[in-house]
Amino acid sequence: MQARQVNSIADTIAIIEKRGLSHIKVGLFDIDGVMRGKYMSKAKFVASLEKGFSFCDVVLGWDVKDQLYDNAKYTGWHTGYPDAPMRILPHTCRDVVGEAGMLLFIAEFAEDAEAVCPRGTLRRVIEKAQSMGFNPFAALEYEFFLFKETPQSIREKNFRNLETITPDWFGYSMIRNSVHSELYQDILSMSETMDFPIEGIHSETGPGVIEAAIAVDCAESAADKGALFKTFMKVLAQKRDLMATFMAKWSADYPGQSGHIHLSLQNKDGSSAFYDPSQTHCMSKIQRHFLAGQQALMPEFLCMIAPTINSYSRMIPGFWAPTDATWGVENRTTALRVIPGSASSQRVEYRLGAADANPYLALAAALASGLYGIEHQLEPQAQVIGNAYEQTHDASLALPATLWDAAQRFKQSTAAKSCFGESFVEHYAISREWEEREFRKHVTDWEMARYFEII
Repeated sequence: MQARQVNSIADTIAIIEKRGLSHIKVGLFDIDGVMRGKYMSKAKFVASLEKGFSFCDVVLGWDVKDQLYDNAKYTGWHTGYPDAPMRILPHTCRDVVGEAGMLLFIAEFAEDAEAVCPRGTLRRVIEKAQSMGFNPFAALEYEFFLFKETPQSIREKNFRNLETITPDWFGYSMIRNSVHSELYQDILSMSETMDFPIEGIHSETGPGVIEAAIAVDCAESAADKGALFKTFMKVLAQKRDLMATFMAKWSADYPGQSGHIHLSLQNKDGSSAFYDPSQTHCMSKIQRHFLAGQQALMPEFLCMIAPTINSYSRMIPGFWAPTDATWGVENRTTALRVIPGSASSQRVEYRLGAADANPYLALAAALASGLYGIEHQLEPQAQVIGNAYEQTHDASLALPATLWDAAQRFKQSTAAKSCFGESFVEHYAISREWEEREFRKHVTDWEMARYFEII
């Protein structure tokens, strides 16, 4: 039995026995999409398959630097940080590259904690789609920069004067991917072994930047694959004394890093819900309503798509990141790109997505807003033709300019509460407010250079 053939508890026990494993790797994803986890003994793991296991709920109450939120109701010092129940998901079984025979399983929070669990939040949105008669499919693509650095060297350099693996701007370079073919082959091999197969990979515009497009799958699996790709791309890089970053924008001199989301809906019979050859651009009524919902709710859901302070440095005109909730047909200057095609390829690309987003929450936002549009039979505003950056758009399409503003829009959104539940909206909004407040505690280099001598 292969790892990706595991679908049940019985399958799980059988493959563990066959491999003679004493320990198994179990991981989960926190609010920011960071994978946390541990090795679990065989006895503990097998018992947990049926009964579940417990994990300290602090991972839902701290930031990327393990600093504790001071404003959360769900968890905090006032709760004593108890254990929360977890469930292991047999169908997520994977081999681990570089650890011969080792298996990895994804877990997710259960019971009360499920209301604020990122994976659980996406699953509820998917269940909503299914209740409406649709099966959602998605494909995530990521841009990331690679550096000839280590976790130690970047700190010794204070994150300055970092050396990328390649110099200058050279997108789609056959020279780059040939010179570094061993690295590219390692990435492709990892993606096949760990079941996040890459449909295409190439150098992007900028020094050391690569773009990888993960193959389409059902929405839940697509999010798993995106989250695992980001995690293990970092692992692969560091094992080669390199570093990969998925920051939205690490340098003011280069374009930001996207995390585009391709979405489509299938009817229960497997036919496309988006494709109608009798309509303009083959857009069915369902796709039109779906697009309209995404457009209408993008300003309210933005903090799920752009979740960090750094996210908003990427959203500037002329650098391939949309600045308003616009849409167009095959237009890469808009936030939403309709891609006409066949019954199997008709889709929407949510181009606002950035590489720093939690894949579960970004996909949940993109999907939930589209379903909202179908439910309410919304109609999109006029499509943008030409350069969206040079045009004036309706004020309702303006996106919040900071993480704080985005968090305020989100926590006041009745649509967000109906799509994700009040518990999630409250908890996620406070986590973004915390992120903004942490940033405000620090004095930037820009402030020092601008004000120290002159003011």
